[in-house]
Amino acid sequence: MDLHFGDSKPTDDERAAVDALLGPPESSWEGADRSDADLRWAKGGREARDRRDLLLPGLHAINDRIGWISDGALDYLCRRLTVPPAEAYGVATFYAMFSVKPRPATVLHVCTDLACAAAGASELCAGIEARLGPGSGVSVARSPCLGLCERAPAALAIKAGDPVRTAVSAPATVHDAVVAASAPDSAPEEPPAAPAVPQAGGDELILLRRVGVVDPSSLDDYRAHGGYTALRRAFELGPAGVIREVTDSGLVGRGGAAFPTGRKWQATASQPDHPHYVVCNADESEPGTFKDRVLMEGDPYALVEAMTIAAYATGAHQGYLYLRGEYPRALHRLEHALAQARARGLLGDDILGQGYAFDIEIRRGAGAYICGEETALFNSIEGYRGEPRSKPPFPVEKGLFGKPTVENNVETLVNVLPILTMGAPAYAAIGTGRSTGPKLFCVSGSVARPGIYELPFGATLGDLLELAGARDGLRAVLLGGAAGGFVRADELDIPLTFEGTREAGTTLGSGVVMAFDDTVPLPRLLLRIAEFFRDESCGQCVPCRVGTVRQEEALHRIVERTGAAAADDIGLLREVGRAMRDASICGLGQTAWNAVESAIDRLGAYE
Repeated sequence: MDLHFGDSKPTDDERAAVDALLGPPESSWEGADRSDADLRWAKGGREARDRRDLLLPGLHAINDRIGWISDGALDYLCRRLTVPPAEAYGVATFYAMFSVKPRPATVLHVCTDLACAAAGASELCAGIEARLGPGSGVSVARSPCLGLCERAPAALAIKAGDPVRTAVSAPATVHDAVVAASAPDSAPEEPPAAPAVPQAGGDELILLRRVGVVDPSSLDDYRAHGGYTALRRAFELGPAGVIREVTDSGLVGRGGAAFPTGRKWQATASQPDHPHYVVCNADESEPGTFKDRVLMEGDPYALVEAMTIAAYATGAHQGYLYLRGEYPRALHRLEHALAQARARGLLGDDILGQGYAFDIEIRRGAGAYICGEETALFNSIEGYRGEPRSKPPFPVEKGLFGKPTVENNVETLVNVLPILTMGAPAYAAIGTGRSTGPKLFCVSGSVARPGIYELPFGATLGDLLELAGARDGLRAVLLGGAAGGFVRADELDIPLTFEGTREAGTTLGSGVVMAFDDTVPLPRLLLRIAEFFRDESCGQCVPCRVGTVRQEEALHRIVERTGAAAADDIGLLREVGRAMRDASICGLGQTAWNAVESAIDRLGAYE
């Protein structure tokens, strides 16, 4: 392998950032000082290449310490891992949170996506840039959804250093955002997770019952409120019994695909190839989605327990939690929860004295919507560009590192706890025959009480919006986020089930419910959706790579023209949309046209 290293050298800080992750280099092959190295041998090769999966953490380490990734830093990381710099450059430039060009140590990410755009994100950006001015030492970046939709508009400040410092401003004002960027340590503290749950403390809650009730940092408090009861029940049932309970409950994936969870677990457990892996997909990047963040911030031990149960049932001994890079508080809460669980014998070599070994490693994403797709997520963890793989083979056969893998999102996993504590029949009695159990909905936009709501499947859209306090003048509701579809204000009797939304010609998706009143310019909203998909397309397949660009171009022209010209472009949009839906490799391209199509057909967006 010809690695083609350049002549650039890392600075002392860059070298220290990499060495803090990988340990000091042991030979000149890895970049050790030649004057101190034994030149008679070179350690590396296969052993170093086996650590390719540390490429993404290494890029984070440099970016966190310096604020950007120089040629010298990238070369040094590549020497340590025996990765061709050209490949590492392709990985580094794949993620929005990294930069391979010099920039200030502080970056202020200001969300300009749907909920924040409706709440005045454009004016906020203009005000921040005017206040900071040139030479401020702060780079202002217009960002896709930061997962803070209940507190829109939102901003996230990241100040590189040792340690890296972060501050969230939401709902953001120009003053608060500038303070967060200028002095993250003195910025106002984020509110606790409970205010994001308007029903917090309610007796009817199942998944959210501990949010706002327990101290998220206390393992003892979690156990006092029923924590680890489900894991003890799992050990009583055995792996096959756990899978049988999950199957009988009717639980399906809550990320949008709605695949039966029990079938996925059974298919993984039955694979003869070992090792098996469990992966939690906590990279919720769908605009308008923030339920996983609230669960991780408000009840982190529940996710640790649920991942342990999933691993026990499927014969896995190693788990990976792939977490959005834009969730610093969730990262801190989960790191603390994992450390406490290990110290108390709830992770490690002998969990609860049962002779079962399992541990969890957190891997941070870095701003790539496509990594929410399971196989793209696997590639990201392995140190490659987060591009989807062709299926088959499916992840239950060949997933992470080519081994059988079960992948679920946070909400799906947390549902396993009540299944085991209340029993499959009682769980299946909640909701409807084909959509069982409770469901979390992310409500934002033109409502008085935005936040996460828990309702049994079968409640109507009108029931949910009544709880959230929909404002007068409601014009449209977006279900499922940017990859979902719009419904009219007179269609609020749609049942919130997978089959009910399907019959109504829309989708439930991951549970996004975004309300828009008549003050929101719909054409601009659709253009923002098109811009989002253009930016987030990984570019691997032609239908999506080209189609998302053509979609955005057509929407720009429609906004500027009317009459026959607009009609021609709508026809072009339909043709491009069909091509993306039929021929794209993954769900991004297949759903990129959905929201625009529904706005044209159901709302008459350009009439």
